[in-house]
Amino acid sequence: MLGRVPVAHSRGMGTPTESFQIPLEAAEVYESRFVPAIFAEWAPRLVDLAGVGRGQSVLDVACGTGIVARTAALRVGRGGEVTGVDLNEAMLTVARRVTSPAPAEGDDVAEISWRQGDVAELPFADAGFDAVLCQMALMFFPDRVRALAEMGRVARPGGRVAVCVPASLDDQPAYRLLVDVASRHAGPEALALLGTYWSCGDVATLTGWCAAAGLDVVDTVTQTGTARFASSDDMVATEVEGSPLIERITDEVYAGIRSDAREALAPFVTPAGTLEAPLVCHLVVATPTAAP
Repeated sequence: MLGRVPVAHSRGMGTPTESFQIPLEAAEVYESRFVPAIFAEWAPRLVDLAGVGRGQSVLDVACGTGIVARTAALRVGRGGEVTGVDLNEAMLTVARRVTSPAPAEGDDVAEISWRQGDVAELPFADAGFDAVLCQMALMFFPDRVRALAEMGRVARPGGRVAVCVPASLDDQPAYRLLVDVASRHAGPEALALLGTYWSCGDVATLTGWCAAAGLDVVDTVTQTGTARFASSDDMVATEVEGSPLIERITDEVYAGIRSDAREALAPFVTPAGTLEAPLVCHLVVATPTAAP
């Protein structure tokens, strides 16, 4: 079981008022399971849409184990600067391990700096970054407008703030079936815990938060990717064991979720027996509003 310790403004799973500091073993699972299954596909999409280029200074907010930061480091090259910030020290420990040793002399990739910090009060000066990126984390922030405002504060005039979030659960062909199964077995708490991931999925609400945060939206794109798992059981394990739900259900309930999910998710199983779940996400790019 992946233990969670409540702490404000963390990247962990939970509702916007219930968030979690995670242990090192959970961060390792995040890197080994979530990154290859889901997040690695979206990092280049986010970096592309933000227009990250050579020599730029980039901040990866709620960086987790650093897949966006690593992608940006390749784009900006040796003359650029990349920083990853996360509240969870366990995530940063894994990020440092994954990026160690530092790039060798002559490698055309930026070295990444890792900082612990809260998105509600980013530990950086005003206007310090050409691009501020945030992938699959906005839904876990207690105050999303404040988080976006902080991202805008540390972006340079004319710089970009880019976020990627999953679309609403109703727009997710496979994931809504899994959440339905979990809710039938584990009740409303399962919907509350697993449903948080999809809570920023309305584009109009997203752009409204940006405006309230002093950001001018310059582009909004909805794309479909593919979350890949070894099996339906692997998808269930990734989602349930990657959330506090695993600590709040019995072994019998968990077995029921796995069993019913195999049937519900059968249309997404490939001939090879792996599972490919469509994942619809919104990517929004904005720039700090010019001072009057």
